[in-house]
Amino acid sequence: MLTISNISKRYGDDLALDHFTLTIKPAQLTVLIGPSGCGKSTLLKLVMGLEEPDSGEIGWHKDIALLSSSLQQRRKIGYVIQEGGLFPHLTARKNVTLVADYLGWSSGKKRKRVEELAELVQLDFGLLQRYPLQLSGGQRQRISLMRALMLDPDILLLDEPLGALDPMVRADLQQDLKSIFQKLSKTVILVTHDMGEAIFFADRIVLMREGKIVQQGTAGEMIDRPVDPFVTRFIQAQQSPLHRLGEKR
Repeated sequence: MLTISNISKRYGDDLALDHFTLTIKPAQLTVLIGPSGCGKSTLLKLVMGLEEPDSGEIGWHKDIALLSSSLQQRRKIGYVIQEGGLFPHLTARKNVTLVADYLGWSSGKKRKRVEELAELVQLDFGLLQRYPLQLSGGQRQRISLMRALMLDPDILLLDEPLGALDPMVRADLQQDLKSIFQKLSKTVILVTHDMGEAIFFADRIVLMREGKIVQQGTAGEMIDRPVDPFVTRFIQAQQSPLHRLGEKR
């Protein structure tokens, strides 16, 4: 689906990505994980076309690569950011249909697609008339996911989509998202800083540090066969407080 070849990106004196190479397979859920500042979110912005790399290139599957403009290519990508990124002056429904409105979809086509997506993300259709500030954090993230899926993209990018939610809402939405991903069979790249979340979602985990890949594979491979002491330190640092409390007892 996507090949990231020797990408580098610098912001002033800060090197965000350093000759980074990664291949994303179709219908695979890849999780990018690593400490803050390791380049995870920068990579998503480059894939989305919101930033340009200083060097290297991004190669797409031919169905996307043959599109005539970067704007058309971008419409084949769904993008969900932390806290949803919804426009506060628009209703939830208007947020979902924003690009479809611009593209001139008929009202019937839009309504049918919105109904399909509301059912998919398990959102009460009546909530679509509310404004983002009238919705809970979990509801806003469901709306954001609907917006990302409105044009039926080939690839879905999620940048810490659950990071701002309280633990109970987050756990419920994790279960729902996993079910949604399984139903859609889309190519997904998800950024998180939570190893438990990475293990829950991923077909493949990519652990990053300082703009480079340290190790990629399954959680079991990283635990049993770490290629660098950093891998073990990172996983051990992710142990839950409840687990550590149990060990003390």
